[in-house]
Amino acid sequence: MEKKSEINGHAMPSSASTEQILEKSAKKSPWEKLADFLRKNLLVIMTVSGVLVGVGLGMMVRTMNLTKAQMTYFAFPGEMLLRMLKMIILPLVVCSLVSGAASLDTRSLGKLGGIAVAYFLVTTLIASGIGVALAFIIKPGVGAGALNTNNLGLESVSSNKETTDSFLDLARNLFPANLVAAAFRSVSVPIGTESDGMNILGLVLFAMVFGVALRKLGDEGEELIRFFNAFNEATMVLVSWIMWWIYCLCLSKIVEMEDVVLLVTSLGKYIFASILGHIIHGGIILPFIYFGFTRKNPFSFLAGLITPFTTAFATCSSSATLPSMIRCVEENNGVDKRISRFILPIGATVNMDGAAIFQCIAAIFIAQLNNAELNAGQIFTILVTATASSVGAAGVPGGGIITIAIILEAIGLPTNDLSLMLAVDWIVDRTTTVVNVEGDALGAGILHHINQQEMKKQQKQQEGELAEVCVEAVANIQAEEETSPLVTHKNKALGATPEAIESVL
Repeated sequence: MEKKSEINGHAMPSSASTEQILEKSAKKSPWEKLADFLRKNLLVIMTVSGVLVGVGLGMMVRTMNLTKAQMTYFAFPGEMLLRMLKMIILPLVVCSLVSGAASLDTRSLGKLGGIAVAYFLVTTLIASGIGVALAFIIKPGVGAGALNTNNLGLESVSSNKETTDSFLDLARNLFPANLVAAAFRSVSVPIGTESDGMNILGLVLFAMVFGVALRKLGDEGEELIRFFNAFNEATMVLVSWIMWWIYCLCLSKIVEMEDVVLLVTSLGKYIFASILGHIIHGGIILPFIYFGFTRKNPFSFLAGLITPFTTAFATCSSSATLPSMIRCVEENNGVDKRISRFILPIGATVNMDGAAIFQCIAAIFIAQLNNAELNAGQIFTILVTATASSVGAAGVPGGGIITIAIILEAIGLPTNDLSLMLAVDWIVDRTTTVVNVEGDALGAGILHHINQQEMKKQQKQQEGELAEVCVEAVANIQAEEETSPLVTHKNKALGATPEAIESVL
């Protein structure tokens, strides 16, 4: 039997070279082990320490009463990092999906895609249920009837968009009329108008179908598949360079905060309910689902994803976290590249567990704020609408606010209080994004495990078929030796003496 070593809970085949490496590592001194640990986890340490330094500097700078122009100077490094991350999203999503879809056969692609969609829908529906339950238990809007946008000096946010139009927009964006325009514009209501922002849904669908088409071409499509693979690898190298500048992000966010104490005391129950929902879903439900499928420790898997989690917390963007997530899932957790580069870009677009939690809490919070009693039909509408609308939510900071407007329109509540959500979105959106990307990563781990099990079954079947063929071949040879007079005569002749052979000839 081949020995197995484990990387964060994933079994990896060992060899003589890996055993030698393990023996050498066992002989190292504590200082050498510490140096190796720091070398391997330097990016993680720099990321976490960078966030802490950014928060500390931001709190210090806030006491200086800076002007808007001076705040802009402090925000400039973080703005450059976000620009670089957004710049890399388009080539990363398209190339990774094309190469991922082209590397899987159509049968495997359909099966893995079906499992992924089922996983995304079920986890998002569970997240919506957690959000609704917590909102009714904690009741963040009860007793806050006097709270309005004027008390906090906020501008009202209105939405004249119908619920049906929002879902029609989702279908329109799946099939962009112009792929080049889809890189920076998406369709919105009224019909024929467009809004700024990448149409990621349309690009994802096109890249998947295009990868399948290249696979169908066979040898003719191999050159283009190799091109997309090389493009994807080069993009990942750029990602590894960009991620060293993550520490620039938090400074500007802390400096730009308004009256934090007033906001937290006014909307503290809403913030607490949202973060508690994220802790329950991300710390209990998702790890339990992962363990149920793989029978492996989910926290050892998550331990290899500290860098993308920190990036998600700092950027509040699932799309911006995608590059580092792909890199860490492959390098630290040993997930197959074909799985990670196919599933993670889709998950960053359609899997929004954290967003579903805070959207449900926000909708019920606004209902309680307006003393509106919700019936069973409206609660069910919130669950379904939050699950469905999270698919079309933009993977950028503040992208979930417009989906709250869709939910409010669906249950007939005013959208004037949306600015309350926007005021504290910078707090809630951080844990929201962490839960979103955690769901994507654990989904990739589950699919990797299922794919490995399928490959083992196929290998056993092939070995069994080969053994059956060998047995049949031996049986046929024995039957021929017993029944063929020519073979029997020849064997007797070979077993005879030389004189007998000459007489036979």
